[in-house]
Amino acid sequence: MNGALIVLVLLLAVVAAFGLQNPGEHTVRFLHLTWVTSMLGVIVAAFAAGVLGGWITGVPGYFRRRSEASAWKKRIQELEIEVAALKAKLPPTAAPGPEGKR
Repeated sequence: MNGALIVLVLLLAVVAAFGLQNPGEHTVRFLHLTWVTSMLGVIVAAFAAGVLGGWITGVPGYFRRRSEASAWKKRIQELEIEVAALKAKLPPTAAPGPEGKR
């Protein structure tokens, strides 16, 4: 995780340096909208859109895994109760002899 964070910070630094070294104004057109902004603004907006898109696509999987983990946790508790009940029904066993046999 720390390595990925370092790579991300370095990538952002490179992108910011690129944007700062290209300070000219650029006209951005999208559908019927038009506005003038710097290259850094365009890069930051594209990066933010990518992060938001990646996060949105990951949200359903997060909730699915969380739901599955909850179901498995419930099943484990049921099985632990069942094992405890089965252990209570077993007669006590004799200790193994000197040769390891009963």
